[in-house]
Amino acid sequence: MKKKNHPLLGIHSFLMMAFIYVPIIMIIIYSFNNTRLSGNWEGFTLDWYVSLFENRHVMEALMNSLTVAVISTIVSTLLGTAAALSLRSMGRRGRSGMNGLLYLPVIIPDIIMGLSLLVLFSQLNMPLGKTTVIIAHITFSMSYVYVVVTARLSGMGKQLGEAAQDLGATPWQTFRHVTLPQIAPGIISGALIAFTLSLDDFMVSFFVAGPSSTTLPIYIYAQVKRGISPEINALCTLLILVSITLILLAQYILNRGSGEKKHKTLPI
Repeated sequence: MKKKNHPLLGIHSFLMMAFIYVPIIMIIIYSFNNTRLSGNWEGFTLDWYVSLFENRHVMEALMNSLTVAVISTIVSTLLGTAAALSLRSMGRRGRSGMNGLLYLPVIIPDIIMGLSLLVLFSQLNMPLGKTTVIIAHITFSMSYVYVVVTARLSGMGKQLGEAAQDLGATPWQTFRHVTLPQIAPGIISGALIAFTLSLDDFMVSFFVAGPSSTTLPIYIYAQVKRGISPEINALCTLLILVSITLILLAQYILNRGSGEKKHKTLPI
């Protein structure tokens, strides 16, 4: 007999989702408001989105964010994937210790990460700017890529790789034709997550950014201190849509790869 859930559980779930998403929905709605007064609705308009793309400071912050996100995503994806592959062949004790170290950037608070990197850069006498922001984003993004690729590798057996080597394939050929196609969904998903995290990051960037390396989240924070305007709501709406799209795409690729893997059989 199928057990029914208590009605209070449904109410609790609804209230929890409302608490999370109602503020986001309000930002999206008021980004189309035909007045600068956030509390009053005066009609629908797209003028704030038009003025947003005509704002030179917004475009500079956007280019900084995209530059940092693209470079940090490429480097962190390569480093995270390499770490996951190399630790797979380690012993259990050594792998457990390295796992703990690579999970730290995921666990520790962002403010601690930003402050520690700021202290490091100051000790190295590195001027704060776009380079320090990129290094900081690589530091925490690499761990997320590692987690995703490791999860993909953990469900992948070694039989295909061993069979390829028994048939005369070199380690590079085994990796290219056997291992890489199987972990490709995990790599792509990890890269999309790293790009999203880099694009949305504020706390770490706030500590390590210089005067000429303002990213979109830092720009939004600076503008909000003067008051919330529909233009800022429009910018936040675009960031929300991009983030949701990338996360859904990453989850779709990861789920699709898992589905293909379940139905894949060895050719006889």
